[in-house]
Amino acid sequence: MRFLSDLYEGLSISFRALRMNAMRAVLTALGILIGVTTVVLMVTIILGLNKAVAGQFSFLGSNTLYVSKWSWFNDNWRAMLKRPNLKPEYADRIKRESTLAEAVSPFGQTGRSVAFRDNRLSRSSVMGVTEDYLITNSTKIDLGRFFNEDDIKRKRQVAVIGAGIAEKLFDKEGPLGQRIDVGGQKFQVIGVHAKMGNFFGQNMDDFVTVPIGAFVKRFGKDEDLNSGMDIVVKARNAEDVANLEWELRGIMRRIHRLRPTEPDDFGINSQSMIMNIYNSITRSIYTGGVLIAAISLLVGGIGIMNIMLVSVTERTSEVGLRKALGAHRWMIAWQFLIESAVICAIGGLAGVGLAYAGGKVMNNYIPVSMPWWVVLFGIGFSAMVGVFFGLYPSMKAARLSPIEALRQE
Repeated sequence: MRFLSDLYEGLSISFRALRMNAMRAVLTALGILIGVTTVVLMVTIILGLNKAVAGQFSFLGSNTLYVSKWSWFNDNWRAMLKRPNLKPEYADRIKRESTLAEAVSPFGQTGRSVAFRDNRLSRSSVMGVTEDYLITNSTKIDLGRFFNEDDIKRKRQVAVIGAGIAEKLFDKEGPLGQRIDVGGQKFQVIGVHAKMGNFFGQNMDDFVTVPIGAFVKRFGKDEDLNSGMDIVVKARNAEDVANLEWELRGIMRRIHRLRPTEPDDFGINSQSMIMNIYNSITRSIYTGGVLIAAISLLVGGIGIMNIMLVSVTERTSEVGLRKALGAHRWMIAWQFLIESAVICAIGGLAGVGLAYAGGKVMNNYIPVSMPWWVVLFGIGFSAMVGVFFGLYPSMKAARLSPIEALRQE
């Protein structure tokens, strides 16, 4: 009970002192506010990006490799331009010869208008795939069905549309069985993909998939296909990905009839390449943000210490009177520590609020996420800064002699 009584008394005196110097307390907390805002906003952005990126990669699957004309992070574009384009039949041979691949699908893509009666979308993504696409890209069907072997073999003009296309074209009637216009060609809708949402403000549901044979037949001369197709290959399990990459390299070299001394004229890309770049970027953002926040908090902490030293000097007689009435050293130190911690906690609370408002605005452009632990961390850490930089002023106040302190009145 004595402890609680002393705690209450210390808090009452601290808050009374803060109310008497409210403007000074606010200005002192500005440095803490800037530092906490920077830290919390940076953490919420990176958590949001991590969540969004993880969600998108979960759609693609972690065991997927992409055989392409292009190597994603090779900057020698002039040399890669001379490489031969990949053809859809390469996927059939990979499927026959690979022992580690669970599914293989060629992947061609172009942009075309998509229309149903008076509803028209000017340029949507149109992709040519096979029945293995659902496995290689870990996607699901929400309505109807996906392509079967017969659709692929007969090059049927059927389409499975994204959820975004279904919402925009069919506002009153069901899409299944309807014939839509895709780039001037009629395709019958047989299914709708499950919704995938947005990624960096881009709608991931505005696409149409068609059988690869029909795609090549109808859009094969499209200028967008000059760079060739990709072949998406999914390994049976995560442990086989590295061996699958070597297996694919051997198969592709045999297809292109490369001699042992000749370099690869194709690229084998994986998600890990993107994730390595992404992690490198986020590490740089973290480092820069932590550095800025550390400088802001250091400046804010020094400001807190300076103001508390001024406060101790101004209230020397108050300290002397309390000691003369029996207050212990720790009670005096406690009073100033609480005052310092409260100023910083107020700055931290305001910083978290400002970061929350900033996050709401930024969420319109990039994904952000602010879990409760970030809020508690921001306020708690700022209070710890207040305690650390308030230690010296509070100890100085606690060491004051009551006689000397009262003499200064």
